[in-house]
Parts: sequence; C-alpha cells; structure tokens
Amino acid sequence: MNKTANQSIRCTVGQCTHHCEAQDYCSLNSITVGTHELNPTQDQCTDCQSFKLK
Repeated sequence: MNKTANQSIRCTVGQCTHHCEAQDYCSLNSITVGTHELNPTQDQCTDCQSFKLK
C-alpha cells in the first residue's frame, strides 16, 4: 500500500505501520503524543501514542 507522507510529521520508526517506507515521515493526518512519566523532563519520557506495530 502506498502511503502519503505528511510533511508536517517527521518519523524514523520503521516498525510503525504508519511510517512511510521510503521517507522518514508519518502517513497520519495527526498524531497523539503522550508520556509514561508523572513529570516528564526529557524527550525520552514522551511517546507517540499513535504508534501501531506493523
């Protein structure tokens, strides 16, 4: 399936079903970003909650 890259959402997670194979972009119109920490202080504390494993 050919996915259309959303030029506003850069992504390098190739294991996600929404990743555009030939480009480092997401194919979704929008994503949800969340955290797994009570008080996030670093970028590693945040998560793309729109991630879906291929």
